[in-house]
Parts: sequence; structure tokens; C-alpha cells
Amino acid sequence: MPAVLTFSRRLGAVTLALAALAIAFGAAQSPERRKLLVLSVDGLDWRYLRDADRLGLKIPSLRRLMAEGETADGVLGATPTVTWPSHTTLITGVEPSRHGILGNQRPRDEGGDYYWKADLLKVDTLWHATRRAKLTSAAITWPVTVDADIDWNLPELFAKRRGGAMDLPSIASKSTPGLVERITAMYPSFPQEWMDDRTRALATMYLMREPRPDLTLVHFVDLDSEAHDNGPFTREANAMLEYTDELVGRILAVLPANVVVALVSDHGFERTDRVTNVAALLSRIGVKSGANVEAGLLLATDDVAAAAIRKARTDPEHGIGREVPIDELRRIDPSRSRGQVVAAFEPADFTMFGRDQASPSLTLPAREKGGHYGWPGRYRATFVLWGPGIRPARTPEIRMTEIASRFAAVLGVPFMPGAPTAPRSPAH
Repeated sequence: MPAVLTFSRRLGAVTLALAALAIAFGAAQSPERRKLLVLSVDGLDWRYLRDADRLGLKIPSLRRLMAEGETADGVLGATPTVTWPSHTTLITGVEPSRHGILGNQRPRDEGGDYYWKADLLKVDTLWHATRRAKLTSAAITWPVTVDADIDWNLPELFAKRRGGAMDLPSIASKSTPGLVERITAMYPSFPQEWMDDRTRALATMYLMREPRPDLTLVHFVDLDSEAHDNGPFTREANAMLEYTDELVGRILAVLPANVVVALVSDHGFERTDRVTNVAALLSRIGVKSGANVEAGLLLATDDVAAAAIRKARTDPEHGIGREVPIDELRRIDPSRSRGQVVAAFEPADFTMFGRDQASPSLTLPAREKGGHYGWPGRYRATFVLWGPGIRPARTPEIRMTEIASRFAAVLGVPFMPGAPTAPRSPAH
């Protein structure tokens, strides 16, 4: 890694540590305890905000948060860079290999279903910390929250999907009793069949106006769906972000004065033009063993496979991009490098690695125009913090594992990332 980047990240870590102390000190001096509202916009690549002027984005609410709050120069994500593991890293402060949510869906030998239930978590979360501090929490379609110790909960759960929308009957079946009815009493249009970002915003507005939890976790999903269907930074994706901005503006209009808002995302996004069939590629170059695909990387586990892949990389037809230095692999994802990995390769730009043993074709059709299944270094997620006690600042890039501790500092609650999950506690 270039020395300037190493220095920048070290400086960023020091800056964030000092900021966390300042936040905690500010909370101690404040006559009214601050609350935290986390707005996660799924798929909000940092470049949407960094390049908002160039993209011509009309996002006044998000621009306000950036101008008046603390904005990190991107977030280096968790591995893999997909929704459920990343959202869990945001509220645990540890990598998926430690918190136990290894993908959106469980391995085939575990049935392959989604990681719905909170009892699959191996470590403490922020909602556990708030419960121990005798504070309250809420969640709106946040992953891995079915049966969680959350006071007002509309968990991410669906039998049907329509883009980013999820069927409300499934969510309601595991929600806090009476919560759907209370939201509906305030916002009669809430109980439509599909819970989309509009109704997620209505639920958030209800929470801000009535129970006012200490910690609220909100997962907006529609931007991610639009970027998969049409590609990131396209007219359609940009328009969806502008709509999300409208919803954020409505939430800010009813926000209590003591609420800090965190705008975050789970991963960046990349245009997907082609998929390289790794099965056909390895057959073509004569590699029968010693190579596999994990976390968006083509990994070689012996020197023979590594040499063959390096040679194949020189032909653009093969769709092999940068060789990831082993020290970068170890730094970003230590669990991925504990085996006998001797070389790692990213796909070429706008390319994904796939595998179809039955197809002899080197190139598979891309099912989506946008994706986010790659190595974290290919793109960055988003972090903005705004509200009482937060000074305007532009800080260096941070890692996703740093964010949970920042949230705990805002709330003024003790939190140790990676602590084992305690037994389920009674509601208060």
C-alpha cells in the first residue's frame, strides 16, 4: 500500500477516536440524552454523494446532512459486500466471520434460507447494548431482526418481493404486537400490500413522533433494487435516490431536537456488463484444482494455479483484473487468507465472476445491469453523522467495523464489539 494511504488511514483512525471521545463528552454534558436514528440506504455508493454536482442530483436533504454534519470520505465495507452481512457489521462492529451472518442466505447445508432470526447472531449488537442500558430500540426492515430484543420491530421478512418492496403480511406476522395498527392510525395509507420505502418512511415518522426510541434502525431498499435493474448512476437510479431524499426530508421535518441522524449504506455498486464463467476459464487454461471463487475474488491455493491465472490475465477476453496483494487480502479480510491462498484476482472492470459447470461458454449473460458482489476495495459505502453535538467535518475514509462504536458513543452506552450475544432479556 502506498505510504500516503497508510498515513491517511492512520490519521483517520486517530481522528475518529478523538471524535468518539468528543461525542461521549458532549453527551455527558448534555441535559437531555441524545437519541440515534440510523438511516441505511441500501446500495448508496459514496460516489452518489461525492459526485452529486457532476451527476446533477437534486438531493437537498442529503446535501444538508453533509454540509452540517460529519462526512467520511467513503467507507471500506465488510466481506462479502452484500446486504445482510454488511448491515450486521454496521451494528456489531465486527466482520461477518465473527458475527456469523456470512451472506444474505445461509449455506446450502443449512437449508439455504435467509438469515432471518436474531438468534443466528454470534455477537452483541447495538440493540443489546441499549437494552442493557435500559434504553429503547426500534427497527424497520433491518436484516436479522426476527424475534430480536427490540421494543418496536418491523423485521425484514418476506414471502414475496417486488423490487425493494416486501409483503407486509409477512412483516406483520413477526412485528411487535399492535405496531402496524398504531402506525396505521397515524398514517392510514400505511397498510398497503407492499412495504416499500414510502411506508418505511411513514413507520419512521410514527416512531419519531410517538414512542421516540433511543435507537432506531431503518433499512431503505428501493435504491438498491433500481441499481440492480438499471445500473448505478443511471437516470433511473439517480431518480430513485432523489425520491429517497424526499422521504428523508419528511423524516427530518418531524425529528425531535435531541436526535442524531446517521446516514449509512451497506456497500457500493458497479455496472455489470459481463460475467466470466470461471468453470470454463479454468478448464481452458488447464487448472483442474487449486482455484476457487470467494467474496468476488478468484483465489489460487497453489503456485501452479496462480501462475496459470497470471498468464491468463494478460488476455482481456478472460475478464481477469487486478491481482490483489496478499497483504491487502490479510488486512481487509483476515479470515479469507487463513488458508493456503497464494494469489487473489479481481474481475476486470464491469465484470463479475460466475460459475456454470454445464456451460462451455467463457462469458455468461449478466442477469443484472448492476451488482455489488466484489472485493470491498472496488467501491465505497457511505457514512454521514448529523445532529446535536456533531460539528461539520470531512474526515478520511473509515472501515465499516468502526461505525458501531461511533453509534454507541452517540447513545452514551457501553459497547464492546465482538462480545458474545447474551441470553434474550425480558422486555421492559
